[in-house]
Parts: sequence; C-alpha cells; structure tokens
Amino acid sequence: MATTTEAPASTTAEGPTTHTQNQTPRFSPYQLRMLHGGINGNRVRNLRGMSHLEAWDVRRQLIRIFGFGGFDIETISLDLVAQNEKKTGDKSRWTVVYRAQVRLIVKDSHGTPIGYFDDGAAGDSVNQPSLGDAHDMAMKTAFSQALKRCAVNLGDQFGLSLYNDGSKDAVVGFSAAHPPQEWKPQAQPPEPEPVDPPVRPEPTAQQESDDSTPGPMATPAAPAPATAARTPRVAGQAKDGKQAVLNTLYAQAIEHRHNRDVLTQVRGAADEEDVIDWEVPGPPPERQPMSFRDLLEMLESAHAQRSAA
Repeated sequence: MATTTEAPASTTAEGPTTHTQNQTPRFSPYQLRMLHGGINGNRVRNLRGMSHLEAWDVRRQLIRIFGFGGFDIETISLDLVAQNEKKTGDKSRWTVVYRAQVRLIVKDSHGTPIGYFDDGAAGDSVNQPSLGDAHDMAMKTAFSQALKRCAVNLGDQFGLSLYNDGSKDAVVGFSAAHPPQEWKPQAQPPEPEPVDPPVRPEPTAQQESDDSTPGPMATPAAPAPATAARTPRVAGQAKDGKQAVLNTLYAQAIEHRHNRDVLTQVRGAADEEDVIDWEVPGPPPERQPMSFRDLLEMLESAHAQRSAA
C-alpha cells in the first residue's frame, strides 16, 4: 500500500511549517473558476476575418492564472526552414522562415508541475530590408504561434472557443476531473478579473524601423483645440491600418454597449489612435452615419439612463 510521508517541520519567518510529500498537485478553486469562464471579448483580435489572441496577452493570462513562476516555456527545437534574398538594384530584401517546437509546463501554487503541452508552428518574415530583422521576426513569430497552440489546451481563457466560429462563449463549461463543487462555492465573492482595454498587436520590426509609416503603437498626433469644430472624416481616409483599429473598436462598443467601463476604455483607445471623429455606422437598426465620438456619447447616455431607472 502506498504511504504518504510528511517531511519534518521547519521554522520560517512565518512560523513552523510542514510539507506533505507525494501530494497530488491541484489547481486552486479560484484558478478553476477562471479557467471555466468565457474569454473577455477585449482580448480577441480579428485579422482577415479570423479571430485570434496576441502572444503577449497569452503570457499575461498565464501569469494571472498560474502566477509568476507558475509555468515554464521550453524550446524543444528551432529550425531554419528557408532564407531567400531578392535583389533590386543594389538593395536586398529578405524572406526568412523558421519552425519552432515548444513545451508549456503549468504548475500548482507550490511549484509542482501539473502537466505539459507540446506543439509547433512555423513563422515567417517577408520582404525585410534587414537580414537580422528578418531572422528575429520569423523566430519570434514561430515561437509565439507555437506557444499559443500549446496554451489552447488550457481551454477558453486561451482561445479554445474561438475555434467555434469565433465564439467568445465558454465551450468547456464542465470537467469531470474538476466537478463544480470544487470551485463554485466561495466563502466570499472573489475579486473580479480586470476589465482590459482592447488588446493591441505587437509592433513589427518594420514598424519599429520605419518612422514614416507609424503603426498602432505610434504616438498619436496632438488633439485639435477644444474650440475647433469636430468634422467627421469618412472611413475611407484611414491609413496605416487605422481602419482595422476603428473597425475593432466599433465592434467592441456595439457588443459591450451596456458596460460603461468598456465604453470608457474604447473611447480612450479611439482618442489615442486619432479615430474618435471618423465616421461609423450608427447603432442598429437605423445605422445612420455619425462620428465615432457621437456614437460613444449616445451609448454612454443610454447606459446612464438605464442605470438611473
């Protein structure tokens, strides 16, 4: 018969402690509550009609759920697949492809490994003027994609539901290994998860090196004086990816029109990206064109009226 051995007690700054060896590692009730929940829509991005998560946001969520040092990311292999040079006159443009195999190990609150997930992905960097930047971007892309594929095995908080036609509703809901009585009862209501602003993409090497084409992370232009008239600009005037940012913010404003915190965050992001006065469709069903600022004011006013009622 297997036995459980208890290590001798030790004295720490917090007093005597003991540690039970061979104890089965488990997630805490709060960790399980977070893992069973649906994903916050602000964390989801849309690229060419496909919903996805940013790699930095996946790392942030791993830290939030498993803690600092509560997981390990190991590189199993990294292989150069292709390196192509295209010359135009005396200038070269580089395209590089890497393949990465990654392992994600998650631990319990005591640092004991609970499980691990292996997966791989290829990443490329196309038509870059610098060979070093091309290699760097392709490697980072391969690592990021492989990590996201590993993390999706942890369920809805890491994008599993997005495979269900982009749905943000939880698709796991129940696990026989973690029945509801383990994590649903709470002596006190836990603190709510933070409401994050819309997730932005990581800057690319090209965006970082080309000051003439500012990307989503560029410093916004100075706002117009308060006395100037607000003239909506049509969406067709969007440049440098700002139209995609406006579309994302608009969708989030409509989807979360009953959430004042999200509307405030969307307004701040629109100000930062300098798209607050661009023209968008009004709220359904009429969808009369108006500036994004006016739309947000209308949604916030409707929220205030509902709250007062």
